[in-house]
Amino acid sequence: MGATNPGKTQLPVNKTQYLTFFTASEEYAISIVKVREIIEYETVTTVPNTPPWISGVTNLRGKVIPVVDLAVKFGLPPSRIAKFSCVIITDVLFQGESLTMGVLADAVSQVIDFSADDIEPTPPFGTRVKTEYLLGMGALGKKFCLILDIDKVLSAEEILTVTESLPEETAAGSSANTSTKAPGKDSHFEAGA
Repeated sequence: MGATNPGKTQLPVNKTQYLTFFTASEEYAISIVKVREIIEYETVTTVPNTPPWISGVTNLRGKVIPVVDLAVKFGLPPSRIAKFSCVIITDVLFQGESLTMGVLADAVSQVIDFSADDIEPTPPFGTRVKTEYLLGMGALGKKFCLILDIDKVLSAEEILTVTESLPEETAAGSSANTSTKAPGKDSHFEAGA
């Protein structure tokens, strides 16, 4: 009564959940707290004068959401749209505020728990992704998934590039919903091929 068993003085291991997904045949992970939702890839409208890694924008319940193709961002050929293609809607920090962006994925894999001990440091070689984009590597059986720091992948400088490429009244206006480029039902479907 009142005495603790010395064999059970272990502190609980803090685990963080990550969503794993495939892009260009590689498995990546992002913290589940950054994931707002996963939507089926339907219509993405291309927007002129945006960086090549921006596939375009999609309409999420009336809100214009930029969609990033990580394959292009990482210097690979554009993702091909297939049966399991989807858009992972994420919240990224931009100038102290949360900004919603979509990440194109070939397929979502699983939600997995990693503790700090489960995450290996990123080697300075051998990955297609800039090491500053990575939080580390998580073991998935005999292979690893690359754990992305989505705030750095979609960095403030690059988000500014996207914002500046939108019509001036949108970038300088009081509301992000004033864009004249908002996709509708007649939007162009980008096959990604």
